[in-house]
Amino acid sequence: MIREIVHDPLLLAQKSEPATEEDCRIIADLADTLKANRERCVGMAANMIGERKCIIAFYNGPILMIMVNPKIIKKSGEYTAEEGCLSLAGTKQAKRWQEITVSYRNESFRPLINTFRGFTAQIIQHECDHCEGILV
Repeated sequence: MIREIVHDPLLLAQKSEPATEEDCRIIADLADTLKANRERCVGMAANMIGERKCIIAFYNGPILMIMVNPKIIKKSGEYTAEEGCLSLAGTKQAKRWQEITVSYRNESFRPLINTFRGFTAQIIQHECDHCEGILV
């Protein structure tokens, strides 16, 4: 189900709770909402649809990926990025890393570890910040 985008900074600034297998509906809604906003958004976190769960969805090229309870476990190549957000007006500078390794569960709750680079890594970092209540 496509959900409305949250714009309230007080809600977005709250840290998300770990997701469980009972949160499958949130995963599906997040994916549907990202698909519906594909022309203006490349990633979303569950708090952007009003759910304080640590779930992110993003496009890795043409493929929509889901990460449940992502944790960045390795990073290299620090740089500063200028980013916008569908939930918040304007742009903001953020410290990012060119390459990150992430531990997470997929939408089937299978544990995975993968390394991402470039723009995909930047998207993941932005959405992980959302899970931590960091406004970007």
